[in-house]
Amino acid sequence: MLPIVKGLLAGERRALAKAISIVDNDDPESREIIKQIFSKTGKAKTVGFTGPGGAGKSSLVGKLIPECQALGYRVAVLAVDPTSPITGGAILGDRVRMQNNLDDEKVFMRSMASRGAVGGVSKSLRNAIRILDAAGYGLILVESVGAGQLEVEISRVVDLTTVVFTPHTGDNVQAVKAGLTEIGDMYVVNKSDLEGAPALYNTILDLIGDTERKPAVFKVSAKTGKGVRELAKSIDRLLKEKNINYKERERNMLESELRDMVLSMVEKKASLMLADNGKYLEFVEKLAKKEIDPYAAADELAAGLFR
Repeated sequence: MLPIVKGLLAGERRALAKAISIVDNDDPESREIIKQIFSKTGKAKTVGFTGPGGAGKSSLVGKLIPECQALGYRVAVLAVDPTSPITGGAILGDRVRMQNNLDDEKVFMRSMASRGAVGGVSKSLRNAIRILDAAGYGLILVESVGAGQLEVEISRVVDLTTVVFTPHTGDNVQAVKAGLTEIGDMYVVNKSDLEGAPALYNTILDLIGDTERKPAVFKVSAKTGKGVRELAKSIDRLLKEKNINYKERERNMLESELRDMVLSMVEKKASLMLADNGKYLEFVEKLAKKEIDPYAAADELAAGLFR
């Protein structure tokens, strides 16, 4: 067993942080780490937080940490931050907003760069969750970058998806329709002390709360703490209810992950094969001369690659 794996299984924070860095950077050692810990995973529960930028997701997660600890959970946080265009790393804004929890040795907190991943969810997020799971963290809170029309990928990675809105995100109906109406297990109106919160809450109830899925809808204020304890208790209750179908949910997530990995490998292999394929440039020339159309060119090249 790798020394770093022994360390993270023993709960050593330094080994834990290093292991996450290794999988986040996709270093050669990452495969062996996952191979050695995979059989020890599957115990932790995960809750994702998504929603428009400025909804107060980081502040809300920060307030939820002690409430979840009070319910008996050992808590870790993974905050998927936007990627810096200069360094390629995480901007780390979420760590700043969760400053009060950084000194808590019982909480492990890590910011990860999205690296342009679809849905604002880092490609290495699943493996980071596995590392925290193997290290004994029973509840992992995952915050994604601000969501838009299609950025709902976090729901494919976590057990429970919480969508966070705030009153000051423009038109209420448009805010609710922003590609997030079908993924949430819970919907939260944060900053409920602000004007417009009741109207947004009622809009969500009308458009989402009364659908066949009947997701829970809450009003909270991360600033004052109002409603946060009730939200934590509801998260605990829903996780326990979902535990009945947990194995089926885990199987579906693993199937989705395997599909993504295979498609990614095929894409990389195809790119390498195209780079070494002399006909590729010939077809580019034919396209430029209008001697062939793009569909026909792609059909011929694809047929050659997978022959």
